Amino acid sequence: MATPHYLMTDPAHFEVCYQINPWMDPAVWQADAGARARAAAASAELRQAIETAGGVVEMIPAEAGLPDLVFPANAATVLDGRALMARFAHPERRGEEAPFLAAFQALRDRGVLREVAELPPGVVHEGAGDALWDAARGWFWGGHGQRSTLAGLEAHADFFGQEVVALELATPHFYHLDTCMRPLDGGHILYYPPAFTDQALRTLRDRVAPDLLIEADKAAAEALCVNAVNLGETVIMAKAPPSLRAALEARGYRLVEVDLSPFIMSGGAAFCMSLRLDLTSQPHAALAAAE
Repeated sequence: MATPHYLMTDPAHFEVCYQINPWMDPAVWQADAGARARAAAASAELRQAIETAGGVVEMIPAEAGLPDLVFPANAATVLDGRALMARFAHPERRGEEAPFLAAFQALRDRGVLREVAELPPGVVHEGAGDALWDAARGWFWGGHGQRSTLAGLEAHADFFGQEVVALELATPHFYHLDTCMRPLDGGHILYYPPAFTDQALRTLRDRVAPDLLIEADKAAAEALCVNAVNLGETVIMAKAPPSLRAALEARGYRLVEVDLSPFIMSGGAAFCMSLRLDLTSQPHAALAAAE
């Protein structure tokens, strides 16, 4: 199996200087004199946790004026070496599109990726944050209704030639699917039910056996623990309440906690801060057997 390969961004210019989700409050950031230093330490700790778990991490440089460039999961969706670049809903993030495109083209030129493509004109979709590949089942879970559009999900189905199961998000507090749902390598789904519409919950529960669903409680969701990185049995996430730790350990996962509080001030955590570059649609027999 290939070494897990991730993309992260230097956090040198990270800050909370605008508000495009309920987590963000520039006044709170400005009042916290140590936030920038803690953000640098948190990013380094997350990178170390990924590498300790067996991954390798590519770093791209920070750019002044683009504080949310630290969340490359929103930059693109990647599967089978093919990247479909994002188009952002909010003007505050549209400046990220050009540097992310250049970074992905450089990855293609080095052979890390084999294709980099852009969405059809006018289509909005915010990358892997709203396109979660489920290796156990062989489809994308697609979030929509807050940032990404149904047209964006359709573009993913067309480009990747894979099924996209649409799940509508119910609240701006959980604005991307990755903030409230995480398919895990053992076939489980970690999710926070109040983040979804009733129809989305029916779809999810119709498609996944009850014993493979792990419900996060309010405390875990508000700590952005669902926004996690998963490598095999290892789950890397923000500081978790004991209830979530117990639920994961009972199913055979090993939890690694990282203090990501500076990034949570912007509404992002471990998954948002990294993008897996080596995902493949090839079936994994051990995962497929989980269902």
